[in-house]
Amino acid sequence: MEAKHFTTSRSHLDFTAGRLIIKVSLDIRNGKGSLRMSYPKIALSMSQVLLLTLFLAAGTWAGEVSASSPSPGKNSKGKGTMKSTSNLSVATFAGGCFWCVEADFEKVPGVVKVISGYTGGSQENPTYENYYNSGHVEAVQIYFDHQKVSYQELLDHFWRQVDPTDAGGQFVDRGPHYRTVIFYHDDEQKRVAEGSKAALERSGRFKKPIATEIIKFSRFYPAEGYHQDYAKTQPTRYKSYRTNSGRDQFLQKVWGKK
Repeated sequence: MEAKHFTTSRSHLDFTAGRLIIKVSLDIRNGKGSLRMSYPKIALSMSQVLLLTLFLAAGTWAGEVSASSPSPGKNSKGKGTMKSTSNLSVATFAGGCFWCVEADFEKVPGVVKVISGYTGGSQENPTYENYYNSGHVEAVQIYFDHQKVSYQELLDHFWRQVDPTDAGGQFVDRGPHYRTVIFYHDDEQKRVAEGSKAALERSGRFKKPIATEIIKFSRFYPAEGYHQDYAKTQPTRYKSYRTNSGRDQFLQKVWGKK
């Protein structure tokens, strides 16, 4: 088995078993593997068949095979964009890994639903494998009852879940697709967001400038089903990722115990 190249993020692994060449792409963060095979038209030996069987079993254990992944904007649980009602408003925030941001906002009283997805880029119907190539960021859409929680209160919560001074990503996740962004849906949200950001800058809480962008919302694409409610559906993997991401350690240092 010869590894051609393997990194700690989205990675690819090629190896040869006899004359059977297997190519694998693997996302380390969510354990999702997609499998492509290329081999000459020859009969496989029993040992090669056994090796391939074991490999496929390992891929199934690691996560969902890409061919069975839901299409963008749809998922097996039906968690997609919601229709607005008279009491519901929507907010869209990017704060790094959407698993963490989703889980944090679901705990806020007055929040009805949180959806992980992609926004801010030019490509239509992006997927987890390509969203970062066209300017999209990982984000969440928050549907909230504005009679129970205000947009200002959501912003206050948002600042306490991120490092707003980091323009290059969030914690262990690096790259512009993990940066913090507030996407405003109307002029009132823009006004409140700009005021909230200015107040945070004046507070002196952070020594570095606030790098969080405030951008007009355009369109939101719900992420694949396996990303939705990840903290609930994959609690062990989520806890492991979050513990090792550095997020909670940073937040405790800046804000103290919750």
